[in-house]
Amino acid sequence: MAETIRTGFHAGEWQSLPFEPFRDGVTIHWIRRFEGEAPGVALLKYEPGASVPRHLHVGLETILVLEGSQSDETGRYRTGSFIVNAPGSEHSVWSEDGCVVLIQWDKPVQILN
Repeated sequence: MAETIRTGFHAGEWQSLPFEPFRDGVTIHWIRRFEGEAPGVALLKYEPGASVPRHLHVGLETILVLEGSQSDETGRYRTGSFIVNAPGSEHSVWSEDGCVVLIQWDKPVQILN
């Protein structure tokens, strides 16, 4: 049986979910918080111009852009993009126009700056 169920992400139903501060200009809605070795799963909402500093992926990270666009040093990812960041990879992230992403981290990232 599913541990957690959320519906309607593709239809904008995420807008009614409670978000809490995460980083400057970025809020988070935890679907599943990190617990022991279990991965974390969340929605991140970036305000226009928000960014996350350069960081190291200790574990696998997967992202689905639900709305808007998210960028890093390798490109700009618009609604519907699916991004996989391998363990050991580094980048910074920003959103010029704001975005909402569904994200799963195997392990928390390490901020490098």
